Amino acid sequence: MIKVAVAEDNDFLAESIKEKLSLFEGELKYKYRGRNGSHLLALLEEDANLDLILMDIEMPMMNGIKATEQIKLKYPHIKVIMLTVFDDEENIFNAIRAGADGYLLKDESPKVVFEGIKQMMNGGAPMSPAIAAKTLKLLRNPLADMAGQKSEDYELTKREVQVLEQLCTGLDYKSIGENLNISTGTVRKHIENIYSKLHVNNKVEAINKANRERLV
Repeated sequence: MIKVAVAEDNDFLAESIKEKLSLFEGELKYKYRGRNGSHLLALLEEDANLDLILMDIEMPMMNGIKATEQIKLKYPHIKVIMLTVFDDEENIFNAIRAGADGYLLKDESPKVVFEGIKQMMNGGAPMSPAIAAKTLKLLRNPLADMAGQKSEDYELTKREVQVLEQLCTGLDYKSIGENLNISTGTVRKHIENIYSKLHVNNKVEAINKANRERLV
């Protein structure tokens, strides 16, 4: 019996994945669902008796790539298959670098997902065909040689890094201020400086760049 958990913030999609897995309940056991990376890690603290996690990428609080990285450090015995709508090279590269063991797209049939899980447990690395093709392309021409490229020094101050870390967890200005014991206005000023130094225009771009270049 393969014990499986799911990380998915969308209720409808989470239920759909659960239904897909239920078709193979004689061989799979659905354990629980994390609503985001942080929630999943909290659930793992209580019960890490898992074989595999089906991991979404875009989630609030903590995305799937960041969660995968932490899970691989704390629970190396657990396999992680990214199950996502994102098929771009950047997400594929970052997921693999974080330690993902496989990468499937959400529109795959229940049978393909099940076969991917079995392949994973037998030592394979399941990938949707489109993902496999792009992975080969990445191997031939890595994204700006990201694997060995040193991140640009954006000259963030210690406080700006702290604010950016809080921002990446999904907190609002008021909560960041309370956590760091500074005013909301000061938080806003730090974030303006962060945007300027990172050459981004909004919160989403800042978080993506921080995760991509491991600034936090």
